[in-house]
Amino acid sequence: MRTLLRRPRRALFALIGSAALALGGAVALPGTAQAANILSNPGFESGLSPWSCTGNLGSVVSSPVHGGSKALAGAASSSDDAQCSQTVSVQPNTTYSLSGWVRGSYVFLGVDGGASTWTTSPSAYSQLSVSFTTGASQTSATIYVHGWYAQGTYYADDISLDGPGGGGGGSDTQAPTAPTGLTSTGKTSSSVSLQWNASTDNVGVTAYDIYRGSSQVLSVSGTSATVSGLSPSTGYTFTVKARDAAGNTSAASNSVSVTTDAGSGGGTGFKQAAPYLYEGWGDPPNPGTVMSATGIKWFTMAFVLDSGGCTPAWDGSRPLTGGADQTAINQIRAAGGDIVPSFGGWSGSKLGANCSSASALAGALQKVIDAYSLKAIDMDIENSDEFENEAVQAKILTALKTVKANNPGLRTIVTFGTSTTGPTYYGNRLIEQAQSLGTNVDVFTIMPFDFGGGSDMYGNTVNAAEGLKAKLKSTFGWDDETAYAHMGISGMNGLSDQQENTTPAIWTQIRDWANSHHIARLAYWAVNRDRPCAGGGVVSNCSGIDQSNWQFTSITAGFTG
Repeated sequence: MRTLLRRPRRALFALIGSAALALGGAVALPGTAQAANILSNPGFESGLSPWSCTGNLGSVVSSPVHGGSKALAGAASSSDDAQCSQTVSVQPNTTYSLSGWVRGSYVFLGVDGGASTWTTSPSAYSQLSVSFTTGASQTSATIYVHGWYAQGTYYADDISLDGPGGGGGGSDTQAPTAPTGLTSTGKTSSSVSLQWNASTDNVGVTAYDIYRGSSQVLSVSGTSATVSGLSPSTGYTFTVKARDAAGNTSAASNSVSVTTDAGSGGGTGFKQAAPYLYEGWGDPPNPGTVMSATGIKWFTMAFVLDSGGCTPAWDGSRPLTGGADQTAINQIRAAGGDIVPSFGGWSGSKLGANCSSASALAGALQKVIDAYSLKAIDMDIENSDEFENEAVQAKILTALKTVKANNPGLRTIVTFGTSTTGPTYYGNRLIEQAQSLGTNVDVFTIMPFDFGGGSDMYGNTVNAAEGLKAKLKSTFGWDDETAYAHMGISGMNGLSDQQENTTPAIWTQIRDWANSHHIARLAYWAVNRDRPCAGGGVVSNCSGIDQSNWQFTSITAGFTG
């Protein structure tokens, strides 16, 4: 019997093996001129601006932070160290002191063309400090922080550059000219590529800020950018502003309006009420009976695992076709419904962990897609073998990208645990990797239960969902509406493993919240337990509370998004 326990566990971020690094030595010089911090937005409390990050790999996160409520996250990849930089006005022949708090494997802090320092502190913030002296005619300096190739996401916060600001001939109040010739050079269902002519400035342009409507969504150093995380068949208007080292900002460029392609991805238009049904556990009910009694149309079928050699099978043991699971699927489809298979879960031998590569995993997923002509798949990413393993996370996301490209119209869902305030470290990492890899996940579904305490299941669920929304917005540059349209909630009916009690009244509140915010997906674990047994405890075939048969499924069927 599969345990009900499905909560993710926290673990320290393992130190990745060191790489051979060619580093310039840090230079410590005496006589630093003390002054206020001359960096703008040093703690990232107001977003990224005026910091500019290579590859659009920088984002602002709410956890983990060193001070305040925000920090920088740089999603270093195998081809980009996710350098984020800011250029400031300085005085010639002057010594400056640079410091900052960083977290991650091989994180560097320094100044372009000068001194730098680095640390390997993956699981906690540590302070880096270095000094440098400007040249005889130097009036600007570019401060940077970056990770190292293929070492995963780093974090930085509270960066300080102490010394006198530009003055005595170094001050600048002249804004750059507005960029011209803004045009769209390409589009997909979820992205728009832009290009423009360079601006001019008396001391030089350091960044271009891209706006979608009135919201800044990107900051780049060149004259082209791709805005991702957009919804299909949707009109957007973009402008660009230039910025110099002193923070002067130009007027806006000409505007360009683009409607994204219809495509098959995106987040809007996909609404799914699909409680979990498990044929290998908990006295599985006849799905046709449940559908007739409740009006539910979709079920999430659990779980597809590895039967050995990266070969998919129901629960790792029941045949992919021709067994009890196919019988249930046939019944569901005969009654006008459909299914989304869930790959993974808390325990068992999982394809994501055991397939040797992303291409091998994509091949295993394709076998299931082909067997049932699927419209959607769910990757339930849990435990230390998948959720808390960043390499496996990347393998799963890359495989999802492959099968989505090979199966037009296929919807992809990832499901993972959460805290009461939103995604944990590994949940944030999963979202960041999805953005970095261009996976174009349709729905990020959180499991708001087994929080480790707390009786307010409605409040905790809403707070967790709002935390997910904030993370999606900061990572993809989405507005509220788009973020909600990429979100799902998968709860647990009745008593959870930690005796949290989600009653029918509370689940109705959660359903109504989900409808009012137009999220994409509502599910719960599991239909097998959607039967009364007041005082029965946490068991596989009933909820442990007083309810009517299939009451949670009936409530879920009222989800319309």
